[in-house]
Amino acid sequence: MSHSTPISTSAAAINFLRRMHFYIGLFIAPFIFVAALTGTLYVLTPQIENAIYADALYVSPQGSARPLSEQIAAATDYVGTSAKIYAVRPAPEPTNTTRVQFADDSVGTSESRAIFIDPYTLAIKGDMMVYGTSGVLPLRLWLDKAHRSLLLGDAGRNYSELAASWLWVAAVGGLLLWLFSRQAHRSLRKTSSFLKNRHWHTTLGLFLFAGLLFVSVTGLTWSRWAGDNINQWRAHMGWLTPQVNTTLAHDAHTVNADPHTEHHAAMAGMPRPNEDWPRVVAAAREAGISASMIEIRAPKETTKAWTVTEVDRRWPTRVDAVAVDPHNFSIVDRTDFSTFPLIAKLTRWGVDAHMGILFGLPNQLLLITFGIGLCVMIALGYRMWWLSRPAPSAQNPARTLVGAWMGLPVWLRTVSIVLAALSGYALPLMGLSLLVLIMIDIVRWKRGKHKSTALLRTVA
Repeated sequence: MSHSTPISTSAAAINFLRRMHFYIGLFIAPFIFVAALTGTLYVLTPQIENAIYADALYVSPQGSARPLSEQIAAATDYVGTSAKIYAVRPAPEPTNTTRVQFADDSVGTSESRAIFIDPYTLAIKGDMMVYGTSGVLPLRLWLDKAHRSLLLGDAGRNYSELAASWLWVAAVGGLLLWLFSRQAHRSLRKTSSFLKNRHWHTTLGLFLFAGLLFVSVTGLTWSRWAGDNINQWRAHMGWLTPQVNTTLAHDAHTVNADPHTEHHAAMAGMPRPNEDWPRVVAAAREAGISASMIEIRAPKETTKAWTVTEVDRRWPTRVDAVAVDPHNFSIVDRTDFSTFPLIAKLTRWGVDAHMGILFGLPNQLLLITFGIGLCVMIALGYRMWWLSRPAPSAQNPARTLVGAWMGLPVWLRTVSIVLAALSGYALPLMGLSLLVLIMIDIVRWKRGKHKSTALLRTVA
């Protein structure tokens, strides 16, 4: 009668971590790779986009600019008087055009048709779709959709959420594996192609660790299922981002809202006299809205106020906003970024840094380096798998996730179940995909046990 040699708790835990890390790399890493690649391309393109659409974005100053009301009238005449204005962004600099954005029911949420007006001649300089508070143009809009949903709409958003849900687990698991086994591997770094790949895979993982956590967490705030859970939790904790209250009432006050409101806002607008727009801007300027980059939105209902919002998300962040009464152009409410709760500020900065906006070019270069490094790290991981893959006939139940989990002591198995349940509840796609991985692994585990039993009988 043969007895299996018991292994220590630490060895069993390392074996389980290794199998979990391997499964994430084998099955989830392709989604992470695509997200990293499309995200890197998105961050690469602001300057390219500015060059491609230079005719629509830039003008040569010719004396004094025409009144904003005339610029809006020129855009309305071009589109048609029945079109509803979604927002107006006056030219922030003398060399820029003014954007007059119109609601379009045929496009996605937070997309609008922007007409680019020469402030000096009132000529139409461009006509294209733009997206969100960042105001990205068609090239980056396409890349944004590719990064967020693989151009598949809401169903495609599951891919990026799946990647973000598992990324932090892969990062933490890889760090723990390095901490527990670095002594054993230190003297073997350059003895084989496999170990060389592991050395560089590990080195990149350590170098990118903080970025992996950051991108995972900030990416989840945009996600469909986990994002809703995060927003509910933030609402419960009172950590939502303040937003001006546009309700016309004597007790108007600041209310809380999602920092990604632009991703969910309705494409609607109400016809307003063109002369009202410059008066609203003047009232906002007098109230302290001083950023050159602002966005004006007309009331959507007769009981609502205008809003004027700073949209400069570079450093220092300028996102103050005021609500303006359409009857007497008084300020009925305001929010100032300087008074935001710390968590709301961190959320705003995190989102903008994730997009490569916060610090301009340095932010872009850092994200590009991170994205390329992550893609290379994943490629090295697949190279390691290819070099060490066992023959199909050599399948061993101990090399399955279930086999590794069964080797854990009871208390660790209990802890792992509790952690898996909590993570699956908070991150639904992680929970669902984990169940799929376990079902696949159970089949492999049973087949491996059957082969091992048959082999032992043959030897006996």
